[in-house]
Amino acid sequence: MTTRTTTGTSALKRLARGLLIGTAAALSFAGAALADGELNVFNWGEYINPEVLKAFEAETGIKVNLSTYSSNEEMLAKVQGGATGYDIVFPSVWMQDIMAKLDLLEKTDINQYEGFKNIDPNFLRAKSDPKGEYCLPYAWGTVGIVYNKKVLGKDITGWKDLLATVKEKGLKIGLLDDMREVISVGLILNGKSVNTTDPNDLAQAADTVIAMKPDVAAFSYDTRPMVMAGELAAAHAFVGAMIDVFANPELEGYVIPEEGATMYQEDICVLKTSPNKENAKKFLEFYTKPEIVALNIAQQTNGTANVPARTMTPPQIAQSQEINPPEDVMKRLQIFEDLGQAVRLYDRTWTKIKTAE
Repeated sequence: MTTRTTTGTSALKRLARGLLIGTAAALSFAGAALADGELNVFNWGEYINPEVLKAFEAETGIKVNLSTYSSNEEMLAKVQGGATGYDIVFPSVWMQDIMAKLDLLEKTDINQYEGFKNIDPNFLRAKSDPKGEYCLPYAWGTVGIVYNKKVLGKDITGWKDLLATVKEKGLKIGLLDDMREVISVGLILNGKSVNTTDPNDLAQAADTVIAMKPDVAAFSYDTRPMVMAGELAAAHAFVGAMIDVFANPELEGYVIPEEGATMYQEDICVLKTSPNKENAKKFLEFYTKPEIVALNIAQQTNGTANVPARTMTPPQIAQSQEINPPEDVMKRLQIFEDLGQAVRLYDRTWTKIKTAE
């Protein structure tokens, strides 16, 4: 996965700007005590609204430097490889657990801060941090299907509906170029856990995905423009695709498959090697503010663990069941866990899928 989202439409940008004006009025910039130093943020590409960082700088006087990565593995390699200067990172929950085992994360006691009351405890998902003593839930979303209504001639309900329709009409789809996400489609369609380590489950999942390959035009992270253009009928996609749906509601749709789906969640963590630990903790505290989280969501179209922020976002986001799924849909979602040495089974399964004719 290269990014969790992409640049928003002009309409969403206008909504974000409107939220920023309200946020700026709500924050007491004039009374903010200036703080010496910097904050070095290491995040996924395009995974935070730049206005959030500007608001933090304005309130605290702390200069923010942003660097980006394209995968959990890249981030971990840089941190372990001796890259110095990074203060905060945004690992997926399963990577947070790996980093905790490696003793890379600073205990922040963010759960003792007054703003932590805004956090839905259901999103304290890291096994290594069940109380939120180290990291702060940042954002989450689903991985579903974005589709072209005109090409398909209908709305779809899930993978089986989509596959039957494309076969009937001779259409093509796209899958993510992502080992665990693609294998998970096969696992979910066979009623299995996306964290299984049973070789038989993985063999069955591989057969399911290989059977789809005649209808798959590409394994790629960049299929959304192809769906918009009608070159593909549909594509496996992160919920950030809702940006396209909001811009073209008559043309496109996004569905969380009725068979089930995966979800992702990233948390904000302070590195043990952080040279600016106090500034890093101030950012975690800053990001418990509902108006700041809402400002971020207006541009990102992700879900949030910050309960008050959910009602402060633009109406089309607040009311979207794709971004804020109801409880019955949440029960169908699965989140990745650290597989340990069993990841080798997935590597072999992925090779089998990609090389199958």
